[in-house]
Amino acid sequence: MDMSLTFADRLARAQQTSGSLVCVGLDPDPAKLPQDLAGAEELRGTPNPFGKGAPPLHAFDRRIVDATAGIAAAYKPQIAFYSALGAEDQLVASIRYIRERAPAALVILDAKRGDIGNTAEGYAREAFDRYGADAVTVNPYMGEDSVRPFLARPDRGAILLCRTSNPGAQDFQDLLVDGLPLYRRVAERAAGHWNAQGNLMLVVGATFPREMAELRLAHPELSFLVPGIGAQGGDLDATLAAGLDAHGAGLLISSSRNIIYAGGGASGAIREAAVELRTAIDRGRAHPQRLHRSA
Repeated sequence: MDMSLTFADRLARAQQTSGSLVCVGLDPDPAKLPQDLAGAEELRGTPNPFGKGAPPLHAFDRRIVDATAGIAAAYKPQIAFYSALGAEDQLVASIRYIRERAPAALVILDAKRGDIGNTAEGYAREAFDRYGADAVTVNPYMGEDSVRPFLARPDRGAILLCRTSNPGAQDFQDLLVDGLPLYRRVAERAAGHWNAQGNLMLVVGATFPREMAELRLAHPELSFLVPGIGAQGGDLDATLAAGLDAHGAGLLISSSRNIIYAGGGASGAIREAAVELRTAIDRGRAHPQRLHRSA
């Protein structure tokens, strides 16, 4: 992908090239790896960048990318699955492989970073320089100075936690701040001068379609990364009705477990699950409905 493009241009290009709003989450849990990879030291039939042994996380990622290249607009590796095992080298190799097999796709490092000063700058360098990610998820709880380092490069993006998909999200995100819930205040700041370069997105969970509809009405220009479809129980039709923008886009709909562990992690089943999600999204985009939205 052309790194001279702005992040907004690259996001649009990724969606147009793939014809898709699908984001495939890379969550290679060692306890759930396919049987043929869990104990294997060789990835037969393909070049092995690690020499003799093919580390299983990277082998599984390669299988997922091979199965979904051209279907996914983005890939979202969750850093915890790699760093917990000291397997950051496998993450680096997997991102490089995405660049080879799906060069137009975005890579989103799901790290949920949030700190201030030179620490935040260090986390930004980690995401963008060490791993070569296009965007990174960021926790905005510490305010503007914790977000700015991730927005400094116009070709890279920050994806702010806003209304997340987990059950505990309401503990703080729904608390009223000057008459609006906190997640709405986060979105206001994000849509304002924080997004001067157009390289900021919001995480908005599929499990809360009413809140998503409110956010779309208030911020028609922002794009949302949407977790929660599939294993977390989010409804796809409700998500599309709530979150599609005026152009039938504005969303990256993320699915991890429902895709990568389909059929026990077999290549054909992974591809079938990704195609099924893309087809369902396309059906909703072709016949858009709208939830009742109130500001």
